[in-house]
Amino acid sequence: MDTLLVFGARNLGRVLARELSAEGWRVAAVARSESTIEQLKDEVPNAIGLIGDAADAQDVERIFEDVGDVDLVVNAITTTPSFGGPIHEAPPDALDAYVGELLPGIFNILRVGGRVLAVQGRGTLVQVTGGSARRGNPGRGPWAAAAFATRALLQSQAAELRDHGVHVALLVVDAIIESEKTKHWLEDEPPEKSASMEDVARAIAYLHEQSPRAWTHELQLTPALERWIP
Repeated sequence: MDTLLVFGARNLGRVLARELSAEGWRVAAVARSESTIEQLKDEVPNAIGLIGDAADAQDVERIFEDVGDVDLVVNAITTTPSFGGPIHEAPPDALDAYVGELLPGIFNILRVGGRVLAVQGRGTLVQVTGGSARRGNPGRGPWAAAAFATRALLQSQAAELRDHGVHVALLVVDAIIESEKTKHWLEDEPPEKSASMEDVARAIAYLHEQSPRAWTHELQLTPALERWIP
């Protein structure tokens, strides 16, 4: 039985756990709040719910130790943008939410997860991010800085772990992902304007199922009615 460990159980992580559990996977999901874990368990009764903060290195170590052997590690954590506007109007703390919380969490998951998979000599590690990982956008400089850094970390680790039999991939979702959190942005918009969490989950499963003879290290999803930029 394959095992999934996903960080970020509120939205995408919950759907991913649900989809893979239905296919017979053992699934474990991490959140910072008990209420999120309760929602997960209501929808995926067989899921292992774990409380932890990815920005806390000891929490991440404990979570991997508790789960044991794992086949697929997915990082779907995010943060609420702290500032939207031009850089020359940004407050001094505009980077804090990204540099002080989000990036350390991403780094801890990649660092510990990569080590666990390297020791196993197998497995897949997928990091989910947004289109700002590929290009800066007006009004999103601080977020793009964190997304660029995330992409650099994934490129480095993908090259480092190939010889260990570990597949590392960056999944760029270049769109708003439809969820309870984002539904007010998508009112009156056709479905093809956004990405569904189910489609993102299928893309993650596709990356995990790839043969070592044809690994994808970076995959970009762009809905049909979203502007596509090469």
